Amino acid sequence: MSDNLDNLDSLENQEGDIHEAQEQEWGSGVSDKQESEGGGSIRDLLAEEKDRYVRLYAEFENYKKRTAKEKRDFFQYANQDMMVAMLGVLDDFERALKEISKNKNNEELKGVELIYQKFRHALREKGLKPIEVKVGDSFDVDTQEAITQISAPSEELKGKVVDVIETGYMLYDKVIRFAKVVVGQ
Repeated sequence: MSDNLDNLDSLENQEGDIHEAQEQEWGSGVSDKQESEGGGSIRDLLAEEKDRYVRLYAEFENYKKRTAKEKRDFFQYANQDMMVAMLGVLDDFERALKEISKNKNNEELKGVELIYQKFRHALREKGLKPIEVKVGDSFDVDTQEAITQISAPSEELKGKVVDVIETGYMLYDKVIRFAKVVVGQ
């Protein structure tokens, strides 16, 4: 009987050793089989997954920023066609002001100027800005369109704006109509 008790004790000791070995193996997250196969440890796998997560999160944040910018740009430039159509009306107002000022009729001039200023102010609030071009400025292909070239009246006007035919306009930071100019050569 004592042999049976000794066998029972040795079995319990063996089971305890097995449990300790399993706990060490599971606790460290490394199995001999995984390391020998080159699969890497659980820590390496966790690091890879964390890296994938961080990259995916960064990609998603970039996507959100990009779509927010696209949405903002869409709403900002949604009325571009309307603004281009209004440029003709704005030009007609400027021509009317010049003609009325020639007739020396101050009452009519004041009324038309008032309407013109309100119209310009409303367009400016919606992001429309005139492109400032003066005689003697250097020709800028980004904002100006050369209608023609003439011989420069003076040496200093060569390659520069000699006359402004039509005012150009920008909607926020985008050119919607180039300034039409005459350039000296």
